[in-house]
Amino acid sequence: MKIPTRLTRSALSTALTLALLPIATQAASRSAEYFERVATFPVYRNLSSDQDASSETVAEITAVSRDGRTLIYTDSPGERIGLVDIRDPKNPEPAGFIKLEGEPTSVAVHHHFVLVAVNTSLSFAQPDGVLAVFDIRNPAQPKRVATLPMGGQPDSIAVSPKGRYAAVAIENERDEDLNDGLLPQLPGGFLRIVDLKGQPSRWSTRDVDLTGLAEVAPEDPEPEYVSINDQDVAAVTLQENNHVVLVDLRLGRVLRHFSAGQVDLQGVDVEENDRIQPVGVLTGKRREPDAIAWVGPLLATANEGDYEDANGEQGGSRGFTLFDYNGQVWHDAGASMEHAFIRAGHYPENRSENKGIETEGIASASFRKQDFLFVGSERGNAVAVYDVARPWAPVMHQLLPAGMGPEGILPIPARNLLVVSSEEDSAKDGYRSTISIYQYGAKAANYPEIRSTDSDLIPWGALSGLVADRTRGDRLFAVPDSYYKASRIFAIDTSKTPALIDRQIELRKDGSTVDYDLEGIAQAANGDFWLASEGNGKAKPNLLIHANAKGDVLAEYALPENVAAQRTSNGFEGVSVVGEGASTRVYVAFQREWKNDPAGRVRIGVFSPSSGEWAFMHYPLDVAPEGAWVGLSELTSLGNGQFLVIERDNQQGPAAQIKRLYRIDLSGVQPVPEGQRFPLVSKRLERDLLPDLKSTGGWVLDKVEGAAVDKQGRLFVVTDNDGVEDASGETRFMRLGMIKR
Repeated sequence: MKIPTRLTRSALSTALTLALLPIATQAASRSAEYFERVATFPVYRNLSSDQDASSETVAEITAVSRDGRTLIYTDSPGERIGLVDIRDPKNPEPAGFIKLEGEPTSVAVHHHFVLVAVNTSLSFAQPDGVLAVFDIRNPAQPKRVATLPMGGQPDSIAVSPKGRYAAVAIENERDEDLNDGLLPQLPGGFLRIVDLKGQPSRWSTRDVDLTGLAEVAPEDPEPEYVSINDQDVAAVTLQENNHVVLVDLRLGRVLRHFSAGQVDLQGVDVEENDRIQPVGVLTGKRREPDAIAWVGPLLATANEGDYEDANGEQGGSRGFTLFDYNGQVWHDAGASMEHAFIRAGHYPENRSENKGIETEGIASASFRKQDFLFVGSERGNAVAVYDVARPWAPVMHQLLPAGMGPEGILPIPARNLLVVSSEEDSAKDGYRSTISIYQYGAKAANYPEIRSTDSDLIPWGALSGLVADRTRGDRLFAVPDSYYKASRIFAIDTSKTPALIDRQIELRKDGSTVDYDLEGIAQAANGDFWLASEGNGKAKPNLLIHANAKGDVLAEYALPENVAAQRTSNGFEGVSVVGEGASTRVYVAFQREWKNDPAGRVRIGVFSPSSGEWAFMHYPLDVAPEGAWVGLSELTSLGNGQFLVIERDNQQGPAAQIKRLYRIDLSGVQPVPEGQRFPLVSKRLERDLLPDLKSTGGWVLDKVEGAAVDKQGRLFVVTDNDGVEDASGETRFMRLGMIKR
């Protein structure tokens, strides 16, 4: 739809309605398909064999070659761009680097040329940069063909759909350590237009002044992101200025500009107190958009909210907005996107007082005539996919798990692919920057595998223990660990896909909430729960907790003093209960060796509630990979003395080696008290879980924590997502078929 440069709001509304009616009609007749992750590429794989694989290397913004076979991504710490061969998208291969003279901030492709915005600033007060242009007809031997001065520090770059122009946001970003980061901090930014006529050596540039437009620091515009429609109109966000500017690239002048405005939010978590409590209210929060994308004739902004003014007021509007050409809001996500992340276990509670899920990246595209908007959450580590057949009323289509800090979102409709680059990288903490590749065409969404119900907003995360309901089929219970306060038990309906958390039972002692480090859960024959709380090797003890079905704590049982004195920071994990009445026995798995345990031998304790006595046996651990450790994380009773244990290393991604489910038979093993020689349990491999963890094309998760076998004999295994802190937040809830009892 071509929009005239002079158009009244009422005329625009009529034009939009007429233009979008065919889209809405199409939506009713077509069947939806879904995106499915097919590969995850850790970008450190691009390092050569003589480089340290643990050195920082990231993928921030990604573009694709004209033939769709090569990804090109910016690696800011390495001052280079990286290339990835995706001829087979399910098996991406490293394709090397191109070294630059500074920090790449963005990348785009025009025909067989790669355009890289490079920051070469000497300081914040002396911003500078270039546009480096490479010929990549032979990706193995890219050739630099032009270097265009930018006259300031560049950020985002975009190429017009018709290939006539490139637009570069010259941000000249502020120094956040100077005057508390407050604007203005001159020199101000501007938009640089590159006329893509002829060979790159002949390209010329023009500038568009953006000063005097915004209400916030009008003398210091900081353009952040740019997107160009098929009419060669560039939409530019001034994030810190809370403003949007539309520029006619042919004429090189501003057509429209408007404030991004403010939003009121209901039902958000505004306190970082180790509990997800979406009951707060935020009013008048500036949207402060980061990325922007054209959705037909509308504009979609990812509202990051990054700037704090002299009054301490900050954005953090936690969603996205659809504006028309005149700045009228047609749709604002409010808290709805954040609620979807809460239901999927992707809410970063440690960001509650700041920007919540922190939306940052946004893109739109049509796949097989279905129109989508993709919105990335930098802190929630996922991308929300919306059906925008009716752009004024987006409908969430699915949620895609990503790596940590998803920044770049790249649709490739010609190949039915979507690429998301996630920039957070820390080898010492076990996570790496990744490029996730998704393919369009699946008949169902395969993520999330577990979520909370739509009828109630039940926050959850960090699932660490799992057990089947003894009395009801298709029902499980799970517990979270100490990442969250106010310990609780989640009830899960497995008859649905994804599995649904439809109830929570808050644990209470003497009427007050309790803060345990729950690592295991078991259910007694009478419906009571037995819970294992892991100690910290210091003041917090390892405890067995007996609670009734309502969550009232009936008793806490600690280890004898002579046993507790041998504690380390790794204590109780899985728990099981067998027998009834006076014959009740509670079995608990210790995660790793304690002080008096032989190397490679970890305890399984047996507690008799009627006598208060403890006895023990040893379980033989697999040999740990170099630089890693191996321990137990679950103990599941199958009956007749048979148990399943999860044995895992503490590694993730390609380094993960041991994620195994073993079967042990304790019917002939007599545990003994502390001070005697513990009998050694024998084990048999039941299932290697690594193939299951790799089956969805994602980063192999570290913490395989819970296992349960339901009344029908079906096996379920769940992972702990660490509360989305220094972790992707992805939870695998794996249905692994029938198991022999």
